[in-house]
Amino acid sequence: MILKSILIFILAGICEIGGGYLIWQTVREGKSLWYGILGGIIMVLYGLVATLQASDFAKVYATYGGFFIVLSLLWAFIFDKYTPTKYDIIGALIALLGVCIIYYSPRS
Repeated sequence: MILKSILIFILAGICEIGGGYLIWQTVREGKSLWYGILGGIIMVLYGLVATLQASDFAKVYATYGGFFIVLSLLWAFIFDKYTPTKYDIIGALIALLGVCIIYYSPRS
C-alpha cells in the first residue's frame, strides 16, 4: 500500500511538473502553442491521478507538496541541467520526511 501511494505521488508529480514545464516553454521560451496545450492536458491528468490516493484531500495534497519539491529538483537537473546545491538537497529531504510523517503515521 505504501509503495502504491508513493508511485501515485511520483506519477502525479511527473504530470504536474511536465505539464507546467510545457506551458513554461510556450510562455517563457517561445515554443509552439501546442506545447502549452499539451501541458494543459497533462495538468488535467495530474488532477485525476491525485484522486487515486486512498486518503483525504488535505493529507494527499500536503504530502504531495514534499514529493513535488524533490521531483522539481530532479526535473530541473535532468531537463535544465540545474545542479542542486547541498542546501537544495537537504531542504528537499527534510520536506519529504515531514510529509511522509503526515501521510504515513498511524492514526488513532
